[in-house]
Amino acid sequence: MIDKKNIPQSFQKIINQVNEVYADDQDVQKLFENCFLNTYQTTLKQDDEGTFVITGDIPAMWLRDSSAQVRPYLVLAKEDQEVAGMLKQVIERQWKYILMDPYANAFNRTPSNQGHQNDRTDMSPWIWERKYEVDSLCYPIQLTYLYWKATGDRSVLNEELKRVLKTIHDVWKVEQNHEEQSPYLFERDDCRVSDTLLREGKGGYSVKTGMTWSGFRPSDDACLYGYLIPANMFAVVTLGYAEEMLSEMGETTLASQMAELAGEIKNGIETYGKIQHPVFGEMYVYETDGNGQVNLMDDANVPSLLSMPYLGYTALDDQTYRNTRNFILSRHNAYYYEGSSGDGIGSPHTPDHYIWHIALAIQGMTAASKEERAKILAMFKHTHGSTYFMHEGFNADRPEEYTRTWFAWANSMFSEFILSEIGLHVPGSPLSR
Repeated sequence: MIDKKNIPQSFQKIINQVNEVYADDQDVQKLFENCFLNTYQTTLKQDDEGTFVITGDIPAMWLRDSSAQVRPYLVLAKEDQEVAGMLKQVIERQWKYILMDPYANAFNRTPSNQGHQNDRTDMSPWIWERKYEVDSLCYPIQLTYLYWKATGDRSVLNEELKRVLKTIHDVWKVEQNHEEQSPYLFERDDCRVSDTLLREGKGGYSVKTGMTWSGFRPSDDACLYGYLIPANMFAVVTLGYAEEMLSEMGETTLASQMAELAGEIKNGIETYGKIQHPVFGEMYVYETDGNGQVNLMDDANVPSLLSMPYLGYTALDDQTYRNTRNFILSRHNAYYYEGSSGDGIGSPHTPDHYIWHIALAIQGMTAASKEERAKILAMFKHTHGSTYFMHEGFNADRPEEYTRTWFAWANSMFSEFILSEIGLHVPGSPLSR
């Protein structure tokens, strides 16, 4: 069981390191300790099957959120076997859920029929929500790979992982031709339009591009167009991880299939996912249907266009990324907000003029200058609404107005930003190289 009072020594060691660097900044010290411990102390649920991770104020386990929530703890995994064991249990739980239904994004701890059981899709008592999102399959691959790199524990390179990777590969292949091949449909009644799919659950029309289709964004909002560029970028990176793990296991045929699919998706991104902007030059779009329609924006949730170097799709100094970043952090992006308490990226998922702490963390970790990172840290210190925790979104003029008091993903992203500021990166992650 998780002992909420007596935290592991490895956690205290990291907290002490942060306190030493920020010896004259009590706000950073308090923020980091609260946020770093939040996932460990409040969201990890132990049972006979290992570790279940709730998002915070929602009692379900999202494949995406659970990965991001525990990711900072990979910094400790090599020296702390207890932490490593917990991470491995989370990974194995994710594998179980993916094999249960690779189209679902969030799961119950037991077959309790909780969640959105009235949605018109292939629900089961285990599933909280069945919004198909490419990133929900990327994140568990990433967590498995980074765990292996952080710990050297080859026991995760096993037959179960092979089945999981084969399942993901096959779904992404099917969804390269969503119109003709996909079995997936999703409809929800009495909801805002972003919570359901059009065309009797099939979603907006798209043509084949080599990319893989996604019904929903990492915000759990419906895609405007079916090819979500940041999610496809993440898929390219994680297919590379899958290829490396399978090669290490001697599974050369499946490894080659992963590489082939990654190449098809990347070619689709580079062919259909870029435009020549009259102000910013060559840049990536957020979504496209492959048939000439594009969506120029970025969203606060990860994967995002802003997070490309964080994910490992491109380098920090890549010119097309720099152009895209300049667009994202400007008023040309409809979800970039400026206010008296800060400026940054928000989301159509939350009210207008609300900036997200997750997006600020990504902006900080991908910033080219110390000045920009310092500005981000100052915003964190003044926008937690006197709670000393991070939130989903906050009003850019009145940060005491915010959504989600208990949102562990945001707390973990802030923690990772601070760790990066003191030179600690998740082993094997792109920004650690």
